[in-house]
Amino acid sequence: MPGLFEIVLHEPEIPNNTGNIGRTCVALGCPLHLIHPLGFELSEKACRRAGLDYWPRLALVEHSSWSAYITQTSRSRRWLFSTGGSRSVYDADFRAGDHLVFGCETRGLPETVLEADRESVVSLPMVPGERSLNVATAVTAAVYVALQRLLAVGEVALDHCGRLAIDGQIKPQWSGNPDRGANISPHQSV
Repeated sequence: MPGLFEIVLHEPEIPNNTGNIGRTCVALGCPLHLIHPLGFELSEKACRRAGLDYWPRLALVEHSSWSAYITQTSRSRRWLFSTGGSRSVYDADFRAGDHLVFGCETRGLPETVLEADRESVVSLPMVPGERSLNVATAVTAAVYVALQRLLAVGEVALDHCGRLAIDGQIKPQWSGNPDRGANISPHQSV
């Protein structure tokens, strides 16, 4: 089953941010794409040491570079998030399967990436004079704005408890069973 959205981090530097974003992805069933180089390691030992107990349930795809990501996902619709965007996230026409792309913590997305697809650059509103949001905060805000759009047009639904209904079914709750993640695509590197 494809995710509601696919979250893409371009050269993330801070493991805690990526960990928080990974948890959001697991909660919403969104795959996470990491574009190298990374500012940290993703070994099983490092994830265990960081207390990322949900990491095995994350649909994670690694790409060696931006060009490798573009090649592997050439048919995907992308929304590029930047504080320099002139279009609000509230004006974006999100659809299920869209890729929401975020830059690294210290530099954002490279200007070459933004220039290549200016029509897809969006930003989260902030008061004048503020520089940026933490990337984990920005990802969570953006994915829930996009989810609200899908709910409004009926592409997704909620059950009576406010949980996502996937393909007419209620997504199973995590019960502590490590075998539960069998339907989640395995960690991939491309």
